[in-house]
Amino acid sequence: MREAVGLAAYHAGEWAEALSELRAVRRMTRTDIHAAVIADAERALGRPERALDVAKDADMSMLPKEVQIELQIVAAGARRDLGQLDAAVVALQGPELDPARRDPWSHRLFYAYADNLAAAGRTDEAVQWFLHAAEADPEEETDAAERAAELAS
Repeated sequence: MREAVGLAAYHAGEWAEALSELRAVRRMTRTDIHAAVIADAERALGRPERALDVAKDADMSMLPKEVQIELQIVAAGARRDLGQLDAAVVALQGPELDPARRDPWSHRLFYAYADNLAAAGRTDEAVQWFLHAAEADPEEETDAAERAAELAS
């Protein structure tokens, strides 16, 4: 029940309530399954340092790959919030950042990488990664193609 309330609060933008409920779930279940959501709520409340603490404390080896990737994206966003643009880019690098991959999370990872490259002023690389994101996103869940076009013009 608390899990459902916490996730509903998160999706409604009720960050403090989401944190309260999901932290309780975390304590009760001893799992980090919602670490990315908790970290993202911390970012939304203007606390990127706490978001990074959540990411650092999570036991990545016990998380499904999609949660690991989402937590990696949130942590990179927290770095960006702190003005650490190069660290945000580096935080997303790894074996999953392969333009040939087509995992369920690939388009989100590629998009986040491109977005952070753009923020770091690396426009040409950003355009290329937005195009990779668009190719990996057949459902067009992102605006990657539009972002690539905007940056290229």
